[in-house]
Amino acid sequence: KLRAMKLTAVFEPAEEGGYVCWLEEMPGVQSEGDSLEEARTNLLDALKLAVEYLHDRARQESSPNSVREIVELPAS
Repeated sequence: KLRAMKLTAVFEPAEEGGYVCWLEEMPGVQSEGDSLEEARTNLLDALKLAVEYLHDRARQESSPNSVREIVELPAS
């Protein structure tokens, strides 16, 4: 059974209102929202898009002989 990976989301109040947010462990995954709830939802959408992009890119750049397997990040 694959456990969920836990990441650290940072929500910073924006001067114009709302929040800007990012994931500490994944540079470049960032978003914003008018409320914490909206920012959280948008950040999860950004993470999903980033993972899909990286997945697609890795498949395009790897050889047909590549071996793929699921790995689990151990709890710390």
